[in-house]
Amino acid sequence: MRISLKHWLRLRRDPWRKIFYDAFRQWKRDKMEAKRYGFEGLGPDSVVFDVGGFEGNWAQDIHDRYGSSVHIFEPHPTFATALNKRFENNPKITVHAFALGSKAGQLHLSDDGDASSAVNDKANSVTGDVRAVAEFMKEFEPPAIDLMKINIEGGEYDLLPALAASGDLARFGIVQVQFHQFRESDGALRDSVRADLAKTHSEAWCYPFVWEEWHRTQA
Repeated sequence: MRISLKHWLRLRRDPWRKIFYDAFRQWKRDKMEAKRYGFEGLGPDSVVFDVGGFEGNWAQDIHDRYGSSVHIFEPHPTFATALNKRFENNPKITVHAFALGSKAGQLHLSDDGDASSAVNDKANSVTGDVRAVAEFMKEFEPPAIDLMKINIEGGEYDLLPALAASGDLARFGIVQVQFHQFRESDGALRDSVRADLAKTHSEAWCYPFVWEEWHRTQA
């Protein structure tokens, strides 16, 4: 992958972004995208969380491959409505029209396709609901979730520590997460979350700020 002029200038301005660009090049060289869909042991009785569902393509692919039950979490009202329509005739795919976070409330989301994220500029945003993940997990059955994919544009720095604090992180067999690098300090945030993950999971593979996957070691 050749870096574009725009990204080259961005890297000159923010050299801390180099870790992402290097990892992304390696991701492409290793043809890793297909690995994001391959899971040994997943089957019709498995339960999967898709946190940040967007259009539902990952959820659809996982269900088609393994027959698993998939719970999609998508707070963006436009995306959630489309997801409900797409999966209305599939009882094994459930759409939750809210985000999971450390506490209940609302968030303002940019309207930017698969890069929609929480923003401060309320004039150019839509509003979505957030449910406290600790409360949600108290109600959720079964106790073990086989796989969780997280792509929530920075929300991972709130969600994963909340799961670790509540003790629910160990309920997930596999955690596949895309950490985001919006500012230099996100490197330290990622390190902190990875330290939480390492208490219950082991790193299976990692491309920093692209994708990484962790497998549970502690029941």
